[in-house]
Amino acid sequence: MVALLGLCPLLAVSNSVVNSLGLGLATTFALVFSNGLVSLIRHHVGHEVRLPVFVLVIASNVTVIDLTMSAYFHELHRTLGIFIPLIVTNCAIIGRAEAYASKHPLDRAVIDGLFMGLGFSLALMLLGAVREVIGAGTLLKGTELLFGEAAKGWTVHVFEDYGGFLLAILPPGAFIGLGLLVAVKNLIDERAKRKIVLSAPLTFKPSRKPTTSP
Repeated sequence: MVALLGLCPLLAVSNSVVNSLGLGLATTFALVFSNGLVSLIRHHVGHEVRLPVFVLVIASNVTVIDLTMSAYFHELHRTLGIFIPLIVTNCAIIGRAEAYASKHPLDRAVIDGLFMGLGFSLALMLLGAVREVIGAGTLLKGTELLFGEAAKGWTVHVFEDYGGFLLAILPPGAFIGLGLLVAVKNLIDERAKRKIVLSAPLTFKPSRKPTTSP
């Protein structure tokens, strides 16, 4: 979130928790499978062609995920639209493939992809929750698109008779919301650094007077 990677879905997909969760899970699966395959082939790919090969691996995984979502989560797939294929262009995925998966064994690469994807999903869901509550006054609206008809009653109406705030669910609202979240995180990090500095023991070194030769 602070590195501002993968900003594309922030424009439209993060306007609700369900949309954010759907794209976050798709991105997580893409990270896990791509990292795993890149780790397996890392010794068989030349240094000069590694990036095109990594992009091809990612594109193949995203195509499978796209077709799977179209078959089993068709309405959610229609809602997310072009943002599922655009996972291929998410620089966070190619970044992890290049920086980590291509240098580590399968198990570590898969774990890295899993937790990077979960972190990305959490950031999207947090932003989606803020935008959905402010923009529509609801939370978890449309959960049936992801969890089936049994989840129709999961919608939480945070504000009754709320007219909504259109800016929050438009693309500018995504940038405003992201800026606020980054500001909060920076504030938390700054306070944590202060606590570390204040709790560190103070050490004094005795000053040595320069010696002069007789």
